[in-house]
Amino acid sequence: MIRLLFLFFLLSLNVFGQSQVWLTDFNKNVYFEESPKTSFFIDSIQNLEQVNLGKIPTIFIKTNKKYQEIDGFGFTLTGASALLLNKIEKNKRSILLQELFGNKNKQIGISYLRIGVAATDLSSNVYSYNDLKEPESKDLELKNFNLNEDQKDIIPVLKEILEISPKIKILASPWSPPLWMKSNNYSVGGQLLPKYYQVYADYLLRFIKEYKQVGIEIDALTIQNEPLHPGNNPSLLMLPMQQAEFIKNYLGPTFKKAKCTTKIIIYDHNADRPDYALEILNDNKAKKYVDGTAFHLYGGQIENLSQVHDLHPDKNIYFTEQWIGAPGNFEGDMQWHIKNLIINGTRNWAKTVLEWNLAADKNQSMHTIGGCTECLGAITIDENLILRNPAYYIIAHASKFVVSGSKRIYSNTSLGLNNVAFLTPDNKVVMIIYNENDSPHPQVLEAFG
Repeated sequence: MIRLLFLFFLLSLNVFGQSQVWLTDFNKNVYFEESPKTSFFIDSIQNLEQVNLGKIPTIFIKTNKKYQEIDGFGFTLTGASALLLNKIEKNKRSILLQELFGNKNKQIGISYLRIGVAATDLSSNVYSYNDLKEPESKDLELKNFNLNEDQKDIIPVLKEILEISPKIKILASPWSPPLWMKSNNYSVGGQLLPKYYQVYADYLLRFIKEYKQVGIEIDALTIQNEPLHPGNNPSLLMLPMQQAEFIKNYLGPTFKKAKCTTKIIIYDHNADRPDYALEILNDNKAKKYVDGTAFHLYGGQIENLSQVHDLHPDKNIYFTEQWIGAPGNFEGDMQWHIKNLIINGTRNWAKTVLEWNLAADKNQSMHTIGGCTECLGAITIDENLILRNPAYYIIAHASKFVVSGSKRIYSNTSLGLNNVAFLTPDNKVVMIIYNENDSPHPQVLEAFG
């Protein structure tokens, strides 16, 4: 079965059989609904010259021309998200989590989650796993390490999610090391002191091991969230040469010695600085420990992801964060994110597309002092009332159909029909098409060669 998913028209169909359409049409107030009718011509051809294109926009797909494998689509489960979910009455929370992480009927099948290593700026308070009371204290053996804060909400919610979706992949990102490891002994900014590089590597490994002990596997780890944005709370300034040094001489060898299979991902910041990733990847001693590079798109162009891929095609590309500002502009947000992230992010080699963040309250009030005050959640939780916001539908358009293990395949663009195509592990083809003009629905043809 080929599934073609559209913004304005979202379609799912079989190359040689029955088609299925899922539609978002703002003019008709239709949001991620299965359409009973299709007007798409689907066929298989051996030679493009056989086709009489006429005036109908035509998209050619080639199922035998494959690109990157997809890990998944999803969100960041912040501390605030987990706390809000935990406040919902148990049965209602179970139904909501089934809707988000299941894949039946109208469930949307989220397949990838990002979490913080300790606090993010959307936590109720700043904390690490090794906080010390005395300003000049240090704990080189990490005897004070504990997951107490995460045990309140994040770990219980993750365990419920894993019961629904045992194969979901989890990426972890630190916002700051423990304060005593930093140059300014403060949660905002500062740098990781070189004398604590090994202790911090041990700290990150300890986090992965202790999460595993409670039944949660960490598939991948980014070294630092937004390493060039030291003004957030919490945050850390980490320049590329520092990140390379930390990986090649401390974290990489530490993971290797412990036989830790968690992937190491670099950068985790905006697409305007591909040079950050390239500086690390050009260092062969660091590169050998690196799985890939993570990007956000608060600056730069999405096409810059391909620049890093093209120079280091043996390393993966991830898209790990994009926010929507409250109160949101439903039509504008959907169009921008579908076009730039879901479509062009994956067309530029991203294995994941993650929105920020899963849940917030009606006032976006749960954040650290100095943290994000306008980050609209994919869902708004107001006691037991649930509102589904643009990011929910943005991710749903991909996560429900493009399952983990799918591969991007060739498709052309035609007359303003932005699109991307995937082949799922069970040989179904999914297309996501965004029509930004008034052209008619396209015909979709499978071409060989």
